[in-house]
Amino acid sequence: QVQVAESGGGLVQAGGSLTLSCAHSGQTFNSYGMGWFRRPPGKERTVVARINTSGRNTFYADSVKGRFTISRDNAKNTVYLQMNSLKPEDTAVYFCAFLDSNWQPYNYWGQGTQVTVSS
Repeated sequence: QVQVAESGGGLVQAGGSLTLSCAHSGQTFNSYGMGWFRRPPGKERTVVARINTSGRNTFYADSVKGRFTISRDNAKNTVYLQMNSLKPEDTAVYFCAFLDSNWQPYNYWGQGTQVTVSS
């Protein structure tokens, strides 16, 4: 089973910043692309950002381009999401996931971490 643990969420004012972390305790981290996803209150989960195994290729949802940065440290089995200029519409539970060869998430999800942005 692929297990991840998200952390770093919290309450922040609009315009503020947060950095989310996603750690994996196994030995297969380097072999997979990783993604961050979010589920706003009452809405479906959608992709926020993706990163390939080396970290050289990334993808961002239009809504976060220029504000969020995904990165990974393969030595630490950790992927990060740096979030700047946060907006109230960024309020959501954020999840990370391993990605398959089509950059789609495997259906293994952690607890997520809550991000709340106040106006």
